[in-house]
Amino acid sequence: MADAPFTPSPGTPHPRRPEELYASPPPWDIGRPQPALLALAEAGLVRGRVLDAGCGTGEHTLMAARLGLDATGVDLAPAALDFAAGKAEERGLAARFLHHDLLRLAGLAETFETVLDSLVFHGFSGDDRTAYVESLHFATNPGGRLLLLCFRDEPPSPSGRPHRVTADEIRRAFAAGWQIDAIDAITIDTALPSLPDGIRGWRTTLTRL
Repeated sequence: MADAPFTPSPGTPHPRRPEELYASPPPWDIGRPQPALLALAEAGLVRGRVLDAGCGTGEHTLMAARLGLDATGVDLAPAALDFAAGKAEERGLAARFLHHDLLRLAGLAETFETVLDSLVFHGFSGDDRTAYVESLHFATNPGGRLLLLCFRDEPPSPSGRPHRVTADEIRRAFAAGWQIDAIDAITIDTALPSLPDGIRGWRTTLTRL
């Protein structure tokens, strides 16, 4: 499938070119769930059948599996999916990992009670962002929840990247078909030695209408 128009910041891997994302260990892969999503899981907001959209090496898929939930991770990066499957085997957890385009989640022909997005949304812009939000809507049951982490529109942030978004951008993107329950300012952990205190982010909780 041809790439839709997209203009990345300098040095930012294109989210539709997965071979670039895991050529070296990515800074967002911290080897554990993001605390901001783990807190929601521990509070009981991750429930039912769970889809981890853009699962990478699977930490949030496996977080759901540890809770005894039916957990599926999807990604376009084969290397990441291989890592994820290996982690599941090592940890004795049952999870499913699928190679699938995030802009075409309707093609799964499945819906989920909980959908997780850890640092994917902000990588899309323009028509790709619109298509991604529509794809998430297809994948989420009516009344189901989308739990989303993205980078906030203020420093600290790696120079020139990633795409930092405003709360209003989130509201506009999810204006149709979603109820925004909360947009919380949080800190996102990173493997970057230059940012030991993390990156400022948004944690958005949405209900699919």
